[in-house]
Amino acid sequence: QRRLNQKLLGHYAYYGITGNYGALQRYWFAVTFLWRKWLSRRGRQAHLTWAQFNLFLGHYRLACPRVVHSVYRRPANP
Repeated sequence: QRRLNQKLLGHYAYYGITGNYGALQRYWFAVTFLWRKWLSRRGRQAHLTWAQFNLFLGHYRLACPRVVHSVYRRPANP
């Protein structure tokens, strides 16, 4: 979970510009979906349901998408 959050924060830092929030949300959902899939394959038990996974996410949170760079801000040293 820590490493996955590091990857997400790096992605947000690079692609988190004004107007790109929708794409960041779709990326977060895709990562969440794949993480559930990977966790479901770990044991012999039945697959992890979304209800179980949401409880899991309550304890091990993923970094939420955020806009880091604004295109409306002027550069500090032009």
